[in-house]
Amino acid sequence: MPSACVLGTGRYLPERVVTNEELATRFTTSDEWIQQRSGIKERRYASRGETPASMGAQASRQALEAAGLKAEELDFLICATQTPEYLFPGTGCVIQEQIGALGIGALDVRNQCTGFLYGLSIADAYIRQGLYKRILLVCTEMHSRGLEYSDEGRHVTVLFGDGAGAVILGPGEGKGVMSVHLHADGRYARDLMVEGPGFTFEPWCDPKLFEEGRHYPRMNGKAVFKEAVSCMRAVVEETLAHNSLKPENVDRFIPHQANRRINEAVAQHFGIPEEKCNHSIERYGNCAAASVPIALDEDVREGRVKSGDTLMFATFAAGFTWGGAALRW
Repeated sequence: MPSACVLGTGRYLPERVVTNEELATRFTTSDEWIQQRSGIKERRYASRGETPASMGAQASRQALEAAGLKAEELDFLICATQTPEYLFPGTGCVIQEQIGALGIGALDVRNQCTGFLYGLSIADAYIRQGLYKRILLVCTEMHSRGLEYSDEGRHVTVLFGDGAGAVILGPGEGKGVMSVHLHADGRYARDLMVEGPGFTFEPWCDPKLFEEGRHYPRMNGKAVFKEAVSCMRAVVEETLAHNSLKPENVDRFIPHQANRRINEAVAQHFGIPEEKCNHSIERYGNCAAASVPIALDEDVREGRVKSGDTLMFATFAAGFTWGGAALRW
């Protein structure tokens, strides 16, 4: 049975680079404080006129070019984002229009930073069942317009950046997705969330939400850090065991880029050396669902991923959701 193979990758990062020093002019923080806690040195912010869909379309075009395909040759489109173009319709439909892949199915995935792996699991299932042969999985995030630039929001604001990543998936034998393992625990949903606007409120955009700042991201940092390390360790262990792999069999470890300290703790637990780990968070910050495909494209284009390599992915997100995957390149 064929599995989903990566035929091409792409990424898009806005031109504007926002350093830690620049953020320090907007609220109380410092380059040293941010780097010590997260490993982030800079991130990208979208310019006026750019949107989640336009960034996703740019990454998609690059992935299509790498795969040697045209948009009209796609059979299905999956879009993962926690910062959608609109409340509805789905961002996938907007990207579909922009790249010219009209008529095919377009599915939006809302699993925040684990969105890439949830989307990958869907694409792999479709390809294994023979339903579709050419699938675009695009992840796009524009956080900069929804952050709180104040001392109260600094713990979250310094972490996030804008960007998009995409992969083209198709059937292959002897390589591709080996397995994907997905988990969630809704007991922790309120430890990392944007409360509103939402239809639990009357009206759905109650002015009190904005007065009280409940439309900004809120995070229980200690709980998130602790659970992220624990869950990512567990899912990497699960993925290794499922595929009869040992840590030394992993050629490239590409975790979600939320906090370098989390990723270092997970890699060190398994003895995965620094040179096998992607730390693109230093340059781009947390791009949520787009973090892993951005990191993957960077590694592919810079020659750090080679034919026959075994790649390990691990993610953790609001919800809480988390996941792991192994892929043979």
